[in-house]
Amino acid sequence: MRQIDNSKAFDDAARDLLTLRDFMRWAMSAFTRHGVHYGHGTDNALDEAAYLVLQALDLPADLSGEWLDARLTGTERTRLAELLRQRCIERIPTAYLVGKAWFAGLEFHADRRALIPRSPFGELIQQGFAPWVEAKRVHAILDLCTGSGCIALACAHYLPEAKVDAVDLSFEALELARLNREKLGLTEQVELLLGDLFAPVAGRRYDLIVSNPPYVDARDMATLPPEYWHEPRMALEAGEDGLDIVRRILREAPQHLEPEGVLIVEVGNSQEHVEHTWPDVPFTWLSFEHGEDGVFLLTREQLVEYAGHFES
Repeated sequence: MRQIDNSKAFDDAARDLLTLRDFMRWAMSAFTRHGVHYGHGTDNALDEAAYLVLQALDLPADLSGEWLDARLTGTERTRLAELLRQRCIERIPTAYLVGKAWFAGLEFHADRRALIPRSPFGELIQQGFAPWVEAKRVHAILDLCTGSGCIALACAHYLPEAKVDAVDLSFEALELARLNREKLGLTEQVELLLGDLFAPVAGRRYDLIVSNPPYVDARDMATLPPEYWHEPRMALEAGEDGLDIVRRILREAPQHLEPEGVLIVEVGNSQEHVEHTWPDVPFTWLSFEHGEDGVFLLTREQLVEYAGHFES
C-alpha cells in the first residue's frame, strides 16, 4: 500500500531539509509516494524535482552541480515545502506552481488560463516544418485554438518572415497569449484574435494552418490523472470521439488555404478515431524524434479532393 505524506511531513521538510540537493532528493521520494503524474514538460521524478526546485528559486535549469549543496534560507525552505505539498496533495502541475514553461526552446508564462505548453509541434517548428513545408515560401500562418500562444509565437520566432494569426475562443487564454507575445517581442508579427475557429479570419488565406485543438474523447476524459483537471476543460474535451473540433477544421480549412497550402493538426490519442472515421483519406502521420505521435498533415488539394468525406 502506497504511503501518503500528511501535512506534517511537509512541515518537517521545511525544518529538516537544508540544501537544494536535500529538497530534490526528498521531492523525488514524495512524488513516488503520492503517485504524481508526469506529462507537463517532464517524464520522470528527477526532472520534475529539478524543474520545481530550481524554478521556484529563480535558478537556471542548467545550474552547476557545485551549487546543489548551497544552504537555503528559512523562507526559501518554507516556500519549497508548500509548493511540494501542492504538487503532491493537490496535484497542481509544476508549470502552474512556478508560473513558467518551455516550448520549442522558448520560455512562456504559464497559468490556469490555458493549457501548459507541450506538443510535438515544438519539434516541427524548430525544424521549420521541414521536410513537409518549404519555410521560405511560408508568408502567412494561422494557429487555431492558440491557448497560451506557444505554437503561434514559436512559429513567428523560427519563421521570422511570416505573419501569424492566432485564434482562440477564450478571452482569458488570449490575455495570457498577449503576455507571452510581449515577453518574446513578437507584437508586430503575431495578431491575436478572439473567436470561434475561422470566424475571426473570414476572407484571409494562409500558406500554413496549424492547430492543437481540444481532442480528448469521453473515455479518456473520464480517466485523466488529477493534474489535468487544473487545466481548462474546454481546451481538452471534444465530444464522444474527440473529433468535434477536428471535423470543423477539416471542413472549413480549404477556403482559408492558399494553393499548395498545408494543414497540420494534433489529435493525440484520438488518432485511432481519425483513422476509423475517415479510412479512405490519405492522412500523413508525422514522426518525431522523441516518440510522440498523433499529428496529421493534409494539403489543400487533399482537403478539396476528399471534402465529401468530412461533411458527415
